[in-house]
Amino acid sequence: MIVVAGEALIDLVPQGPGALADLKPALGGGPYNTAVALGRLGSRTAFCSRTSHDAFGEALLDGLRRADVEVSAVQRGPEPTTLAVATLDAAGSAAYSFYVDGTADRLFTTPAALPAGTRAVSFGTCSLVLEPGASAYEELMRAASGQRLFTALDPNIRAGLIPDADAYRARFKSWLPSVTLLKLSAEDAAWLGGTPREWLTSGPSAVVVTRGGEGLTVFTRDGGEYSVPGEKVAVVDTIGAGDTVNAALLHGLSAQDALSAEALAALGAQGWTRLLRFAARAAAITCSRAGAEPPCAAELGEW
Repeated sequence: MIVVAGEALIDLVPQGPGALADLKPALGGGPYNTAVALGRLGSRTAFCSRTSHDAFGEALLDGLRRADVEVSAVQRGPEPTTLAVATLDAAGSAAYSFYVDGTADRLFTTPAALPAGTRAVSFGTCSLVLEPGASAYEELMRAASGQRLFTALDPNIRAGLIPDADAYRARFKSWLPSVTLLKLSAEDAAWLGGTPREWLTSGPSAVVVTRGGEGLTVFTRDGGEYSVPGEKVAVVDTIGAGDTVNAALLHGLSAQDALSAEALAALGAQGWTRLLRFAARAAAITCSRAGAEPPCAAELGEW
């Protein structure tokens, strides 16, 4: 069982470049997209979050169920659902404005226990910024690490939600001893102001850096550095591409029974190259269609 912990929200996605270009509501949120992608790939997955009782919240839960994601760990509340308004540039890259005040996902509380059979827990995005929920997710991350579970982190920086950049950077560093696999974009790495080699000394066994259409690179604690190019595709937009990478990495590791620090260390050049290529193919499919629509296992073939 892979548990994805974090926010679920509604993306208002323009159907073309520019602001307010025929906004269409879509199910979203980085952790939510990761959970859906994992479910579509065939990994046994559960979502751990807090959603609203409103119509958007019901739609989010329905989307998880359609992807065969377990929802027993989802808390509920009467507050409204978070909204994210996306703006696309000419290349299909998205920027976001968020409406988060008083929303349901901010009031997440640390669960007494994770679902039975949990082997890995994935964290990231807005859920680690917005209090008081951020502290609850942080507590869950540390608890999972203390139980020797595999932990994955994608900070997926949304700078507009971070009131104190230096405080966030310090908090990010405090998470690293509790992280097995760190994945982030090159843009996020630049914003955080560190390097993969620096972060590896603080805890993670591997750091994966995505470079958009240029591909992915992994840095390992034993000094390894392995890269693959991006898959060529006609890009509609990039919404959910990084979340799909998260899911593909976790799915591929699970398929190899490699959800541990020791197993990551044993992958080597061949194992990492195969895994990164799988993630690149999955992300390319997501980029080829509008919104966060990650592929199903049948679209990617056998792992």
